[in-house]
Amino acid sequence: MTPITPITGTSTKALEGVRVLDMTHVQSGPSATQLLAWLGADVVKLEAPTGDITRKQLRDLPDVDSLYFTMLNCNKRSITLNTKTERGKEILTELIRRSDVMVENFGPGAVDRMGFTWDRIQEINPRIVYASIKGFGDGPYTNFKAYEVVAQAMGGSMSTTGFEDGPPLATGAQIGDSGTGVHAVAGILAALYQRENTGRGQRVNVAMQHAVLNLCRVKLRDQQRLTHGPLAEYPNDDFGVEVPRSGNASGGGQPGWAVKCAPGGPNDYVYVIVQPVGWKPITELIGRPELADDPEWATPEARLPQLTKMFQLIEEWSATLPKWEVLEKLNAHNIPCGPILSTKEIIEDESLVANEMVVSVPHPERGEFVTVGSPLKLSDSPVDVTSSPLLGEHNEEVYIGELGLGDEELRLLKSNGVI
Repeated sequence: MTPITPITGTSTKALEGVRVLDMTHVQSGPSATQLLAWLGADVVKLEAPTGDITRKQLRDLPDVDSLYFTMLNCNKRSITLNTKTERGKEILTELIRRSDVMVENFGPGAVDRMGFTWDRIQEINPRIVYASIKGFGDGPYTNFKAYEVVAQAMGGSMSTTGFEDGPPLATGAQIGDSGTGVHAVAGILAALYQRENTGRGQRVNVAMQHAVLNLCRVKLRDQQRLTHGPLAEYPNDDFGVEVPRSGNASGGGQPGWAVKCAPGGPNDYVYVIVQPVGWKPITELIGRPELADDPEWATPEARLPQLTKMFQLIEEWSATLPKWEVLEKLNAHNIPCGPILSTKEIIEDESLVANEMVVSVPHPERGEFVTVGSPLKLSDSPVDVTSSPLLGEHNEEVYIGELGLGDEELRLLKSNGVI
């Protein structure tokens, strides 16, 4: 039997040879296509001649692509095209014909109004995977304008985030936009895999509300549990007919909370999970060893009705120590915990840099910017994060080098406002 020779080179990537026509803008779509680019796909970002709106939004440097744009569009190529012109439609047709995947996140019906319905796209290229990201599915919300926090509001996140005596809160995690992008990538990859068997492409539809709801499934779990009585794992005193906001409660089988640490700054906290096996060492750390065997505290069932008091006891100890010392002492006893890391601490975290999750990327106009690296680590498909493209940077490369247009036609396309 011939032994299998291990692959040691890194010349190929997981999605090498897959061409993605990226007609997305802002965040939900670009986050998806950037992941595809990191996996090795050739992502061609098609922009209007004025460019993705985020190139100019939240700028920190004048007349330079914003960090909003650069951090969502690494490893892509950029071409410009006015798809409202007849010649623009002809060129778009050819781009669709040459692509494996097409991704868009325009408003409902926008691509259809361009003349590119799903039926028409299938006629052009029966093998293409056509992915659409929308705010909502079919129904009364279809034409609502969707933004990150709107999706959080309508997907179950905001009503269950915050403290019970306060208003609903948005989470800093972009679960509506980037969370939907990750879901879209899963659908696209599944469709590409199925194409290997069927030879056909297919539609992939992902709604932001649906993606947020998928990420909030434990709250739907608890909504159903609530019909049988109060939820003992929640610190709330009162329960109505819906899952309440429960502050920093873990929402899982093991209670958790963020406890204050010294010197009391806005992020001087450690999140602590109290497992049954961890209670005894915790009582010793906080200087209350007698609670380990006290019938009123010794078991999880005894502690559940007094979770607030339990974490107050822990906080009386933790508030006297810096969070890194609290972390060290808890970890020494294998107690699940983690410090609340500020954005400044994260961007300076040496381990995140070493794991290529915080990376510095050279940019032709900015000089350099810091961005989040790929969280997908494949042994045979390493990721080198490269700069986001300048607007229309690859027009000649794509239109002349790949579509075969002539230099003179390209000049006319520019002068006529087609590109």
